[in-house]
Amino acid sequence: MSLINEYRATEEAIKELQARLKNLSEDDKLQTELEFEGKLRTLMGEYQKSLRDIIALLDPESKVSKAPRGVVKTTGTKRARKVKQYKNPHNGEVIETKGGNHKTLKEWKAKWGSDVVEGWATLLD
Repeated sequence: MSLINEYRATEEAIKELQARLKNLSEDDKLQTELEFEGKLRTLMGEYQKSLRDIIALLDPESKVSKAPRGVVKTTGTKRARKVKQYKNPHNGEVIETKGGNHKTLKEWKAKWGSDVVEGWATLLD
């Protein structure tokens, strides 16, 4: 898309969104909801309650209230990486590494492609 077409499309989208915003701002239902939200937030502030407290009060079985605040569930320790051995069939060179941040391995992948080089790998226990 050319830059001028993108500009015109964006301009048209802005006009449509402005018209939609104007229609929404004149909607009585929106005004009622905004008024309710304002009063609710004022009431929450008056009683020093958070949204989580309100949800827990109104829906005790909600997922939000199940985990205490500040508690992070851990699934355990990181799994150790296994050593891979790469044997280059072109020159017979062998390298062993746990990750992909090996200088020679990066050179091989740049030269012959990642898929080809990964085909040279064997997993060591």
